[in-house]
Amino acid sequence: MKIARLLILALLPLVVTPAWADKNTQREETYRNLEIFSNVLMMLQQHYVDEIDPQEVITGAINGMLTSLDPHSSYLTPEDFKELQEETHGSFSGIGIEITIKDGILTVVSPIEDTPAYRAGLKAGDQIIRIDGKLTKNMTLMDAVKLLRGRQGTSVNISVFRSSWQELREFTLVRDEIPVHSVKSMELRPEAFYVRISNFQANTSRDLRTALSDQNAKAPIQGLILDLRNNPGGLLDQAIKVADLFLDTGIIVSTRGRNPDQDLNFEATPNEEEDRYDFPVIVLVNSGSASASEIVAGALQDHGRALVIGTETFGKGSVQTIIPMPNGAGLRLTTAKYYTPSGDSIQARGIKPDITVPFIVPENDRHARKNGPTLLREKDLPNHFENDRQDGKEDTGDPGRDLSEAEKKLQRDNQLRTALYILKGMEMVSRNRTAMGKTSPESGGKGQ
Repeated sequence: MKIARLLILALLPLVVTPAWADKNTQREETYRNLEIFSNVLMMLQQHYVDEIDPQEVITGAINGMLTSLDPHSSYLTPEDFKELQEETHGSFSGIGIEITIKDGILTVVSPIEDTPAYRAGLKAGDQIIRIDGKLTKNMTLMDAVKLLRGRQGTSVNISVFRSSWQELREFTLVRDEIPVHSVKSMELRPEAFYVRISNFQANTSRDLRTALSDQNAKAPIQGLILDLRNNPGGLLDQAIKVADLFLDTGIIVSTRGRNPDQDLNFEATPNEEEDRYDFPVIVLVNSGSASASEIVAGALQDHGRALVIGTETFGKGSVQTIIPMPNGAGLRLTTAKYYTPSGDSIQARGIKPDITVPFIVPENDRHARKNGPTLLREKDLPNHFENDRQDGKEDTGDPGRDLSEAEKKLQRDNQLRTALYILKGMEMVSRNRTAMGKTSPESGGKGQ
């Protein structure tokens, strides 16, 4: 009974009693349920066919409790918590995919650009059936992460199923250092600058600002294409800072939770004159654009600051808070839902592009065929929340080399070509408005 008492005492602080419920009745019910739990644990210790580790069983029970609520809440062991901190603030060694659990099967949300998984052709919606021979059915997310990560240079074998395949395919991937620099840029044309954000890490907004400043120093940016396709998200504060670069006023995103302290409005701050970006902006998205990338796209779209092009986004409208635990572990807990400036929730719905442009895989581009359109979305995940509303900078080096690289990219990417074509039209309208403002009687100019 000692273990049972300790377990009850350990779990009591986690009990939250709604204000409208009868506290005494609910407390008694909680005690009864905890007593049942402790009795089951003792039965396992005394009668299970093999000797059990109580800590492992309790950790599994906690994970089961959390995953029954939604697909994004989880318990992080001290080792898992440390790995998460490395992922967002340092670097880690692995194969480079964002994963989730769908119907008890490990499923790819999005491959991270320029990683072993991306180069091998894994894409969103792929089901990872085995990792080094171990079945992933009902495997916890963090257990799968542990198997996929490892020392740089070591290999991992995965068995993958895709809906368009007739059978499983085997991949042997060599683990590599997954970079934290998430910003890459190039000049598509002298008048068009392209920036790709692969995920939102601790230095994303700083690296984006540096990329824009460096390009402006070479030649003023006339228009920007911000590529958020297959961006699985990341840090909320970085998404807010990225959107803030292009907005001077208004709400960027708001969160609404169960507790009043989770009801927050994040507003844009005025930019200094030298840091004000007035050029036209196009944001590229697809069904692999999730969470933080949807915050940026939604904010710029609602404020009319950018035109969103591509396909409907993933639809992850919930906020996870990482809560450190006394034993060095962490609790990833869904604490709020976020809303775009117009007050819309994108949960399980996503951001709808202003102009829908499906990705077309080039016939002669094998790489693009492997990394084509994504299919998995938030609404496909078990226990997802229903929508409660009705209605790293890359040195570009020699310009000639960049333009050659840009041409290749444009040839195999019809969404990017469309964005560039529309951007040219937006630039023309912007220049005409500026010229009209300078020559209008109200501005004191002279008509020609």
